Amino acid sequence: MEASKKAITQRIQNIVNDESLNTLIPEIINCFNELSLSRNEFLVKKGEPCRYFCFVESGILQYAVTVSGQEKTTYLALRNGFASSLKSFLQQTPSPKDIKALSTCKLWVLKINDFKHLMKNNKAFHQFYYNFIENQIFLIDDYRIDLLTLTPEERYKKLLVNEPKLLQEVPLHYLASFLGISTRHMSRIRKNIN
Repeated sequence: MEASKKAITQRIQNIVNDESLNTLIPEIINCFNELSLSRNEFLVKKGEPCRYFCFVESGILQYAVTVSGQEKTTYLALRNGFASSLKSFLQQTPSPKDIKALSTCKLWVLKINDFKHLMKNNKAFHQFYYNFIENQIFLIDDYRIDLLTLTPEERYKKLLVNEPKLLQEVPLHYLASFLGISTRHMSRIRKNIN
């Protein structure tokens, strides 16, 4: 438990990036509760409101949508990351996507009432959320540009450099879907590069 709280504390401190706010972080940590998911268990199912904003202590969460009957991976949340179907969570509306565990996951979750309380009353959490969202926007922008400007081989090579642990931890068909290519093409790319 203490090791877990230390991991969340360090991650939030890194994102807040303001030592003057460190005294406010224990209040944030105390609002998180532990949640475990088994492999293939859902954090949220499409059409249901998302109940949590969470920190991933261990495991992998897959964000997915179904297009023409085929599952498409839109994002992968790994250890030390944060996850939620954010619009669904904040507005308590049906989620447009599924979020499920690709492996056993240990999560630390905030419920909406705690989240709103912290946003309103805790300057460190407000700064954390602002910096977190800003960084997510940068990542989404980079990802969209990569999909339009890089070949599948270039996207795979970039993944090798920037996220090598994804290649070790995530099954091939999920990575292929995330990169916007078929599993067969992904296998050829891996074979040619390795």
